[in-house]
Amino acid sequence: MKISDVKHRTHSRTRLTRGTGMLESHLARLRAAQANRLIPNSLRQGRILDVGCGSTPYFLAHTSFKEKFAIDQLAPSEASPDILWHTLNLNMKPHLPFEDAFFSVVTMLAVAEHLNPTSLVTLFTEVHRILQPGGVLIITTPAAWSGGLLNAMARLNLVSAEEIKEHVYLYTLPLLGWYFGKAGFAFEQLRFGYFEFRLNLWAMAER
Repeated sequence: MKISDVKHRTHSRTRLTRGTGMLESHLARLRAAQANRLIPNSLRQGRILDVGCGSTPYFLAHTSFKEKFAIDQLAPSEASPDILWHTLNLNMKPHLPFEDAFFSVVTMLAVAEHLNPTSLVTLFTEVHRILQPGGVLIITTPAAWSGGLLNAMARLNLVSAEEIKEHVYLYTLPLLGWYFGKAGFAFEQLRFGYFEFRLNLWAMAER
């Protein structure tokens, strides 16, 4: 596996996502905080993979793990010795170049909505494969009903028009549960909820 390093520097002017939406940095921080709340402390001595982290991996820079890995179709904006990077277009190749049971946690924050549904099924199946028993997949994604509002916010430059334009599909909690089931996750090991005034969903699936 070919990997390179990425470094993240956090300050008030850092752009955490593509585009110039005024709320983008704030929303990225809220997603990171939600994911961090969901991660069991018992898993933090293992490896984490953040799928679709963007070229500036804010979440990985603000979570504590023994080893950190990142995947994105973009190259890292800067190099860092503590995040191992792999560049991959998940819509074209939704297969993960890691061994079985390699990770204790996999995160996908604001990623599912950018993938076509067929790729998402394959990707969830791949995540199930690379998670160790007892490991978890954590995702965040916009709620299905929020599409019109997000488009309006993009026109007002509140959120990134570039990101919203690339949304392929928005999900409901039951539909996400169906995708998890297709990937091999047991229904009794799933948890779901809302955040950001119910504009976004979070979901956690235990291996």
